[in-house]
Parts: sequence; structure tokens; C-alpha cells
Amino acid sequence: MAFLDVIIILIFIVQAIFSGFKSKNIASQNLTEYLLAGRSLSGWKAGISMAATQYAADTPLLVTGLVAVGGFFSLWRLWVYGLAFLMMAFLLGGSWRRSGVLTDAELTKIRYSGVGVIFLRGLKGIYYGTIINCVVLAMVLVAAVRIFEIFLPWHQWLPAGFYNLLYNSVDFLGISFSSGGLAGLGAGIASTNNCISIFCMILFVAFYSTTGGLRSVVSTDVVQFFIIMVATLFYAIFAVGEAGGLLTLSDKLVEIYGAKKATQFVSFAPIQAIHGFLIIIGFQWIFQMNSDGTGYLAQRTMACKSDNEAKIAGVVLTFSQVVLRSLLWLPIVVSLLIIYPYDPGIETNDAFISGRELLFVQGITDFLPLGIRGLMITGMLAALASTLDTHLNWGASYWSNDIYKAIVCEKLLKRSADSKELVLIARLSNILILFVSFVIMANLGSIQEAWKISLLFGAGTGSVLVLRWIWERINLTSEIAAILFSILFAPILLFVLPDVHPIFAEEWMKLLLMSFFSTFVVVITAIFCPVTDWESLKEFYQIVSPPGFWKKTANKLGTDERIAPQKFFKALKQIFLCGSSCYFLLIGVGGILFRIPGESVFFSIVFVLVSLFFIPFWWKSLRD
Repeated sequence: MAFLDVIIILIFIVQAIFSGFKSKNIASQNLTEYLLAGRSLSGWKAGISMAATQYAADTPLLVTGLVAVGGFFSLWRLWVYGLAFLMMAFLLGGSWRRSGVLTDAELTKIRYSGVGVIFLRGLKGIYYGTIINCVVLAMVLVAAVRIFEIFLPWHQWLPAGFYNLLYNSVDFLGISFSSGGLAGLGAGIASTNNCISIFCMILFVAFYSTTGGLRSVVSTDVVQFFIIMVATLFYAIFAVGEAGGLLTLSDKLVEIYGAKKATQFVSFAPIQAIHGFLIIIGFQWIFQMNSDGTGYLAQRTMACKSDNEAKIAGVVLTFSQVVLRSLLWLPIVVSLLIIYPYDPGIETNDAFISGRELLFVQGITDFLPLGIRGLMITGMLAALASTLDTHLNWGASYWSNDIYKAIVCEKLLKRSADSKELVLIARLSNILILFVSFVIMANLGSIQEAWKISLLFGAGTGSVLVLRWIWERINLTSEIAAILFSILFAPILLFVLPDVHPIFAEEWMKLLLMSFFSTFVVVITAIFCPVTDWESLKEFYQIVSPPGFWKKTANKLGTDERIAPQKFFKALKQIFLCGSSCYFLLIGVGGILFRIPGESVFFSIVFVLVSLFFIPFWWKSLRD
């Protein structure tokens, strides 16, 4: 790594640390300041922060692998989440913010009643805050290893005696963190270098995120987002140049892979009947662990200073995710297919996918010049840091607010927890979260495979997370049953049913079965298990003013029963209009940039015009 590259990285590190210290005093006052930035965020900052976290260091690698296997159409697995983001913006964002809770687990306290409330709160804290959270962190760290191994050759930088001590320690502990020889290093040297890099990265991120809380996280996220966007733009320019120029990409794909395969690569629509994949993208956006924003998305939403700002945050996130970052990634991914071609007849197994994922990193070192390479490395590190700081802060919120405060102090010890004590627990809990993440990381294959497994576990809880807001009949048992069913049924789908019949090995079938049976369990428990008591429903309805179907509650309170349904259907209309703008813009601009061989760009231009036509119809709702 050249001196100029190092200088760029150091500037980024100094800025992040400064941000942490700048927010230290106010973040230490209480959990609201530490976890939700005093509920003072503007919508655009919250949205950019969420987008920075969603970028992640692993996501461009995942995209590279997906396109190599299934073309642009396979990316609908990522783009379809825009519907969930817009649902959070127009349907549930205001409700999250009005709830007044610090974490999504705490929502159980005001939504349900009964002795099981504290159990559910603790279960969610462990399930989401530790298990799910750490799986995601592990995926990010796997991607980090692939970045670190190429660009951080510690064996060349550190004194031989000190490095050998570290090398022997890693060897003695049996740690293996290698990307498979991408940098041409032995497994021992690669693992040692990666261990040093991970330790330094974690120390750096923990330093500013645990010091300044969400304020410093969001502040650095905004800077990190703009760094990675600019860096990715430069990467796209140089990658396209290396591949021969933007206007020649489609023709070169045909030359290398043939017309049929080239069309598959750049088509936003399926070129053959693939009902299984259509089922996946039809269900995946809602049958997932963050369907209603649960997690760090809800955290950013609750940290906004008004309901309107929360709505803006969701829209900013959606366009940043679906349109902006995609249109920067796609030229890179197509260029990589040309620069590093492969035999279309090769088996697309886990090893192939992992190898294609690595090429996103390989391209940085192969054809980016000094300075630009440093900017891109900084951008990738920024993407990694923004994801790590968010997940550390989010996980800490569960352990401090829901497990330590609610269960340990209030339930078991029968005492109130001091504000500074809770902030200390939040900071210390990061150690546990990181340890579990490292254990999971050591056992992961490709990023894509790990991502699919995490989706399956999350699919069991998606329906209940949305239904609890829009259907008054959902009760405590429904949510507990959904989580437990997900934990128990996912291993059966992964390891048992595939041996019964080959169709059960198909991902779409696993998702379909998990979604159907988990929703069935949720509805049955909602109908036949004890209802939430009247006082809890009344308080929740009055505080949150939820959309949807709350007829009995509204009638008992003497309010207009039509208000909640009207909110629901108005939100659906706004989701449709805004979503249409977003997706038509993506398809239109993408079709212009990457012309399908033998086809006109006429319809792509029409898509762009339709996108622009819809904007005034949903834009005014951002000011309501």
C-alpha cells in the first residue's frame, strides 16, 4: 500500500475518533442519549446512516457473486427490500417513533400483557441482539478478511520478532481466518495478518462507537457513506475503462459468453420461467427479520425528531439503496465479468461463488491507481466500520435496556438501574457480541450461503412483526410462537427435509414452507390464545395511533373506527407510488446503461419518464 493510500485512511480514522469524543459527554448522560441520540436526528441523516450500514463491506461482494450466477434479475433479492423500507416510512415509521421505546424488544412492554411479556422481551434481546446480530456481524467480518488480506500485509510492516510471537500465538490457538490464498500468502501468515487487522478494526470502531453512542455512529456514517459513494464511482469509471468502455460492455459480454448468457447478465426481467425465484422475491421482503423495521432501522426511526422526519428517513434509505448504490455497482460487476471471464459451463457451487465474490476486492488492487485505490480501500473500510458500529450499538441496546435493566435489575434484583450504570453495560456488552461473532465467522463458507441461512431463520418472524401493528388480535403468544417456531423449524428445513425429497433442498421451497407455516402458527395463536388485556390495548392505541384494523379498540374508546383503516390504505397508496418511482428509475437508467443485445432502449426511456411522473404524487406526503 502506497504512502498516499495510507494518508487517506488515516484521515478517515482521525475523523471518526474525533466524532466519538465530540459526543462522549452527552452520550454518557442516559440511554436515550446514548442509544437514540436524544431523539434529535433529521430524516436525511437517519436515512443516510441506515444506507451506510446497509452498504456493508460484504454486500458488493455478495452482489458480484449473485450477478455471476443469475444476472441482474437475481439482484431483485436485494432490491425487493425497498418495499419493506417504504412500509417503514409510510406505514410504520410514525408508529415506531410515537411508541417512545428505546428498543424494538421494549415494544412488547406496551403492546402485550401477561406474565410472559418479560420472557418475550428477553428472548428477543438474545435472539435478535445476539444470535441474528452476530450472524450478520460474522458475514461482515468474513468480507473484511478478504479486504484485509490483500491490502494489509502486516508481516512486511511489523518487526520480525513481534510478528513471530503473534504468528505462533495464532497457530497455537488453531485460528484460521484466511480467504483461500487470494493474496498468495500461506494460511498461517494470512490468518495472522487477518487477526491483527480485525483486532485493529474492532478496536477502532469500538473506540468511537462506544464513546459517543448513536450520535457518533450517525455522524461517522454520513461521512462514511459519501466516501464510499465517491470511491465506488471512481472504481466504476476505472473498471469500465479497463473493460473497454461503457458503450462496448454488452457487445463484449456477447463475445465472451454468447448472446443468451449475455442477455441473462443484463436483464432486469427473467428470461425463462423461474417460478421458484419469483416466490422468493415475492415473499422475502416481508418474511424477514426486519420486516417492520425491527432492529437498527427502527432504532434510527425512533431517533428522528418528528414523525415526518422518520418518513423522510425511510424514503432516503430506499432510493440510496435501490437506485444510487445499484447504479454504481452494476458497471463494476459487469466489467469484472469481462476482465475476469469464466466458463459458463462450470458448476456454480460454493467455491465458485466465493471466488467470484473475491473479484470485487481483486479489481481494486489490479487496476485502480494510487490515491484512487486508497480512496476505495478507505471506502470499503468505511462501509465495514458503518456496519460494525451500528450492530455493536444495536446489540448493546438489547443487553443494557432489555436484559440488564428490565430483567436483571427490575425483575430479579427489584431495583432501578442508574443511568451511567446502564451506559457502562451497553459499552461492555460489545465484548460478548464480538466474541460470538468471531465463533460464527470461523465456521462460515461463502457470504451468499450465510446470507441465505440468515434469511431462512428470519422468515419465521416476518409476518407477526407486521401484523402486531395492524391487527389488534395479535397477542403475546403469537410472537413467542413465531420466534420459537423459526428456531425449531429452520434446522429441519436445512438438514432433514432435503434428504426426504430433492425439492426440499430448493431455497424457494424452504422460504415458502417457513413463511406459510409460521404465519399459520401466528394466526392460530392470535385466534385461540388469550387476548391482550383491555388496558394494554387501550394504552398502545392511544400512544401509538397504529394503522390497520383496530375496530374493537376504537369502538371501546369512542373514537372513529375508520381512522386506522384509512391510514393503512393511504400508506399502501404512497408505498405503491413511491415504489413505482424508485423501481422504474432503476430499471430505466439501468436499461439505458446496459443495453440488452439486439433490443432498443425505447422502453428504458419510458420507464424513466414514468418514474418522474409519479414523483409529485408521493412527494407531497413527505410534508404532511
